[in-house]
Parts: sequence; structure tokens; C-alpha cells
Amino acid sequence: MTEPKRFVLLGHPVGHSVSPAIHGAAYRELGLPHRYDVVDCPSEAHVHAQVERLRAGELAGMNVTVPWKRLAFELCDCPDASAQRTGVVNVLALDAQGKLAGSNTDARALAEEIALLHPAPRRAAVIGAGGAAQAAVVACQSLGIQEVVLSNRGWSLAEPRSSWRRAEALAALGAQLCGWPDSAADRRADTLSEQIARVDVIIQATSAGMRGAGPGEAVSDWIPWRELAHGAVAIDVVYNPPSTPFLEAARRAQVPCAGGLGMLVRQAAGAIRIWLGSTPSFRDPDLGALTRAAEQALGPPRGA
Repeated sequence: MTEPKRFVLLGHPVGHSVSPAIHGAAYRELGLPHRYDVVDCPSEAHVHAQVERLRAGELAGMNVTVPWKRLAFELCDCPDASAQRTGVVNVLALDAQGKLAGSNTDARALAEEIALLHPAPRRAAVIGAGGAAQAAVVACQSLGIQEVVLSNRGWSLAEPRSSWRRAEALAALGAQLCGWPDSAADRRADTLSEQIARVDVIIQATSAGMRGAGPGEAVSDWIPWRELAHGAVAIDVVYNPPSTPFLEAARRAQVPCAGGLGMLVRQAAGAIRIWLGSTPSFRDPDLGALTRAAEQALGPPRGA
């Protein structure tokens, strides 16, 4: 009989998460008695305490979400290639030597989602400066996208670039940095509003519009949606609620778009492969079953 294992998600806030539904569906489908819970970690000290539980064997693995993905990278004894490339970690586990291993399954998951929407993107724009934005840049590059422009709220052209939060790390990944527009009419050449009209993919990689976070209009109202390149697509990494102001604006302009649920399901499957892939007779969980479980946990979309 398989011994039950416990996995957790660390973040703050995490009450909105549907990851327990996704992982629960995966373990049921795989015939495993494992358990997955969320643990709210309002401070670094809380994260350290949970990581010590993993090191002690009380936990079998953990996911990490905002705002602790960079901290998780710093805590790793041996980050793998995906973690080293992105500079952030969303999956933690102990390796065969008992060392804390870190991985990033977000970038691959997002790349797969982009590929479903656009067959051959050449240019991309990323909104954000956190761990999701770092993963987005790497995801684009993994698809062969050579030009990735990026900006973040608060990156004012009135301030020196050296003061822009996380700019150095994002530039090191190969992103082309530009200022945040002052308004929808701000079309200066060195702002994202001017650059974005030439891209094939727009990725909203902030928490704007997420349940319990800031309003989504902050990252959608200034985008010249009807002036985008023919065939351009949009992805919002936010999955709760299923429909955000960013996605609603894209739909009004008839821009093909997707929310973050597909990415969430794919990265969860990636985490399960890391934790259980060495188990005899392991098979990949059914993405369709995981998606249905997540949709049921989220409830009907707004207006339904």
C-alpha cells in the first residue's frame, strides 16, 4: 500500500488558490492517497519554518507562489537548470542526497500555453517585474522569440532606470526594458504603449485583477487594443477570477486570449512529475481532469 504523502503551497495570500483541487484530482486519478494543502506565509520567517519541515521529512514537497519565489531560489541547495535560468523557484523537493532542490515549472507551462494561441510568435511584450515576469521572459525565449519588451507599473521615465524595481535582473535575462506609459495617450517611443503595437504576444504577469489584489484596469486600460498587430494574442497569468479586466478588454477588441488556468494546471502537472515521477508505474495526470477540477473549484464565471 502506498504511504500517504503531504504537499503544500506557500504564498501570501493563498486563500484564492485552486491548487488543492488540481492536486487532489491528480492524486485521485493516479490512485494515490496523498494530500495537498495551502499554507499562508505572511513573512520570510514563515517560509523558513515550512522549508525546515520539508528538510525534516514532514512534507514530501512544496509549491511556492507570490511573493516568495525568489526567496525559494535563495534557499535552494541545488537549483536545477530551469530555476537557474529564471532566477525563481516554484517547486521544492529533497533530492536523493537530502538536499533541497528547486525547479521552475512556470516557464515551460507558459510556453506551452503561448504555443496553443500563436503558431509562430516573433515579438512579445511582458507586463510585470516579479517572478512570473521572469518566467514569462524565459518562456518566450524558449519558443525562439528574439525580441521581448518589458515594463512594469512604477517604471516612470521621469526616474532613472537604475531606480526601476527588478530592472537589472530582467535585463540580464535579455528583456528590452521600457517605461510605463503615463496614460493611454502616451505614445513616446521609449514607453511600452508604443512598443506593444508591434508584438505578437502580450503577457500580463502581475497580480492586477486577481481576487484580493489590485484592480486589473491598471494594466489593461492604456493598451491600444485595436491597434495591435494582426494575429496578436494576449495571456493573463491570473486565473482567479477566470475573467479579468485584461481579458475582457482583449475580447472586446477581438484579440484571442487565455487566462492563467491552463498555465496553472500545466505547472502543477510538472510539479507532480518532479515529486512522483520516479515512483514505479507513475503516469502523467490527465490535464483535462485537472482542468475540470480547477474550474469546478473556481465556480461559474462572472455574469454566468
